[in-house]
Amino acid sequence: MHKLATLALLLALPVAAQELATTVKATEVVPGIYMLEGADGFSSNMGLLVGDEHVLLIDDGMAPITASLIATIAELAGRPLDFVVNTHAHGDHVGSNATLAENGAIVFAHDNLRQAILDSVDQAGGPAGLPVVTFSDEVTFHVNGHPAIVMHLAAAHTDGDAAVVFPSQNVIDAGDLFFNALFPFIDLDSGGSVAGYKAGQQRLLDLANDQTRIIPGHGPLASKADLQAALDMLIDAEARVQKLVAAGMSQEQVLEANPLADYHEKWNWGFITTERMTSMLYRSLTDGQ
Repeated sequence: MHKLATLALLLALPVAAQELATTVKATEVVPGIYMLEGADGFSSNMGLLVGDEHVLLIDDGMAPITASLIATIAELAGRPLDFVVNTHAHGDHVGSNATLAENGAIVFAHDNLRQAILDSVDQAGGPAGLPVVTFSDEVTFHVNGHPAIVMHLAAAHTDGDAAVVFPSQNVIDAGDLFFNALFPFIDLDSGGSVAGYKAGQQRLLDLANDQTRIIPGHGPLASKADLQAALDMLIDAEARVQKLVAAGMSQEQVLEANPLADYHEKWNWGFITTERMTSMLYRSLTDGQ
């Protein structure tokens, strides 16, 4: 049930003030790789690899964008979609799975992600949205003359996370291991952890250099410096809350102290507010996650 609650929370963002995206914006990252995003600025980012051999999509947004997503892929690729890689099971990343699968795409994901969708198939558009190929640690696609390495990042955003690395093109799709200039959502109820999230970000940083282009799960196209800033913020934010926990403060007292006030202007957003970020860190520190 916790995954249903997570999806409900995702959909409970302030959409009264903004409708969910129904159109898709494409940005060329390097030749042959695009970042796709819902035009409302909230919907998750997606990665698209196009070429003469195959077309590979990383994540596929919420159901309202499906028609626009298919049209955008057809325009950019000039051929049908072959593969979809899901980076985790949240509905804003798997919502078009079923339709894309019914149109012939093969969906790949981590073992735990398939199980999460089995628990709530509606978030992926129904049973057809289940991944049909899963992996436990890593799988490599060899398409269009370039490897695409899909790697599991354990107990990070969820328990079924993956990032996709294009080493020869110096591009990384981080999924929700990276919210660029936004407080991250670490889903403690779906196997995520602050420790795993920090370790996952560090692993991606170790694979990057100053020229690496990084597609975040949310937020604008990014650099290694942007990812480093996100990790630095998380480390410092956790330390600030830890200091108050060590002093014996309750969650209410920590929230009243507002230890993340310095980060509010830049990092606060509609889903993970400063208060929610503080509460998540408090829970992580006191529950041992």
